[in-house]
Amino acid sequence: MTLESTRPSVNGVVLASPEENVGPQALRQRACTELLRQAAIEEGLLPVSDPLPVAGAISEAAESAIEALVARMIQVPPPPDEACERHHAAHRAQFRVGERVHARHILFAVTPGVDINALRSRAEACLLDVRDRTPEERAAGDRFAEVAASTSNCPSGAQGGDLGWLTQADCAPEFAREIFGKNEVGVLPRLVHSRFGLHVTEVLARDPGHDPPYDAVRSAVAQSLWQASFATALSQYVKVLAGRARVQGMDLTGAATPLVQ
Repeated sequence: MTLESTRPSVNGVVLASPEENVGPQALRQRACTELLRQAAIEEGLLPVSDPLPVAGAISEAAESAIEALVARMIQVPPPPDEACERHHAAHRAQFRVGERVHARHILFAVTPGVDINALRSRAEACLLDVRDRTPEERAAGDRFAEVAASTSNCPSGAQGGDLGWLTQADCAPEFAREIFGKNEVGVLPRLVHSRFGLHVTEVLARDPGHDPPYDAVRSAVAQSLWQASFATALSQYVKVLAGRARVQGMDLTGAATPLVQ
């Protein structure tokens, strides 16, 4: 057995070079992309001479061919109005308008080469420091602002970590998930993890906004349901491609396609 044959691959196309450090999720996404690229070639949408991916990046022609392939193979009808009404009734908060949160944070940034365990220990110690304080200690000064000014890796540290009033669109999705849709006010009891690092976060105030009537958000509800159906159909199509392909060195179970993030 050669070294080449032991690397993760799709129909003999190696997905990562030995020098790359690619995580399991990124590797699965590369595999999904390669499955779609090869299917586009089979459908005559892309020439066989299309260059192989380099570090996961495909050619512009392959990107266009995959879009054409998906448009050809996946037909998702618009959802019926009755389904949209039921979805809206069950998920009103998803279509809420004007919800805002006034928050501040202390950021422990994840940078190349950082010791993640040591960083997490520092962040957890900081969380305990600013959260578990007696009334007398709170009256003595704003410890959160002091620590943010001296410790946070975010420019907001100069303002005591104050981020101002935020909407969900202002935040990274993973950060928004932690601070919106809840009733918590005060220092959150756990670290918030985001693409930027670890956050000690305090919610200072909430503006719940309002839930518009169904007719006002009908198109947004329909789009949300359509996207969910499209994601399911695309995932099933990729699973069919994987089932008839020679996939080595990895498990595509539960893999998200590159078009569904």
